[in-house]
Amino acid sequence: MAASTRIESSKGIGTLYLALELSIGRWDLGFTIGLGQKPRRRSVRGGDVEKLEMEIAKAKTRFGLPASARVVSCYEAGRDGFWLHRLLRETGVENHVVDSSSIQVHRRQKQAKTDGLDLDKLLTMLVRYDQGEKKVWSVVHVPSAEVEDHRHLHRELIALKRERTRSKNRIKRLLFGVGVRLEVIRDLPAQLEEVRLWDGGRLPPALHCRLLREYRRLQLVGEQIHELEAERLEIVREAQEPEIEMVRQLLCLRGLGINSSWLYVMEFFGWRRFRNRKQVGLLAGLTLMPYQSGGTRREQGISKAGNRLVRAVTVEIAWGWLRFQPTSKLSRWYQERFGHGGRRARKIGIVALARKLLVELWKYLETGVIPEGAVLKA
Repeated sequence: MAASTRIESSKGIGTLYLALELSIGRWDLGFTIGLGQKPRRRSVRGGDVEKLEMEIAKAKTRFGLPASARVVSCYEAGRDGFWLHRLLRETGVENHVVDSSSIQVHRRQKQAKTDGLDLDKLLTMLVRYDQGEKKVWSVVHVPSAEVEDHRHLHRELIALKRERTRSKNRIKRLLFGVGVRLEVIRDLPAQLEEVRLWDGGRLPPALHCRLLREYRRLQLVGEQIHELEAERLEIVREAQEPEIEMVRQLLCLRGLGINSSWLYVMEFFGWRRFRNRKQVGLLAGLTLMPYQSGGTRREQGISKAGNRLVRAVTVEIAWGWLRFQPTSKLSRWYQERFGHGGRRARKIGIVALARKLLVELWKYLETGVIPEGAVLKA
């Protein structure tokens, strides 16, 4: 290989860099040994792991690297999840899963975007990251396979409850279209037999059949929700895993139920290790984003860059905290600072309270110290 293609760097010698652009049907691969090197591009069929390993071996030969050379790779977090990360790690590749929203882009009205350009950008940023620029992007903390599996129960529950709401709204919307209003849907088949239109007639037959089918789907979703909630309750009662102990610990606080306690642990506290309160707020997306340019200074609100499920439930729990823990230090702080303000001030204050509450819950799980003034359940 010509000397001009060799990149001499303190950390790049003997290192093969690999960037992957993943899609369902095809994986685009980009190889290099350092900055300034024209990348070697290859494509393999999506999911073809054997061909991927062959291309890595061919790239080492092409760049004159030994078979035992260090390989560093990356791909953007997305549909493919983390199985590929675990596979690459198992084969000795130092892989990084990158948060796609943290990748820098040019602030132009229009910019060219192709898979090839994305691959080049990933490859360049990977080299920079490996050579010490740790802030060039954000690397996703990959959970273990067991922790990832624990998240399916509550996420399926959330999806089913949304589907239940959509089914109810769909039934009501279909009835609204013919001038019928049912506030409560309990025994829909019997209710439909009694429904009369504006002219005293019955529901049209096709609409009547569609409503019955929709109601059967609604019942099926309700049964699945009941089964999952019973399964979760049984786990909380019987399991002895450390994560379940954390769920029980949160359930001792008044104002926290099984939905919020389970989600806090399985999405947030059960498998992540925080060093300080700033990391807790950042990961939930509850950190303020100031804007300063010259003489202009203003707040842009919270970042919303973290876990949206945790952020949503924390704001909801913050409202409940004011109701069920009115004598706590956090509730008194909120009432003194925002309680006498207008509607907008109270909404801003509840987000600030949510962040403080999330930090206090983290301290409670780490040290066992109850938030000041909070009351435990009987």
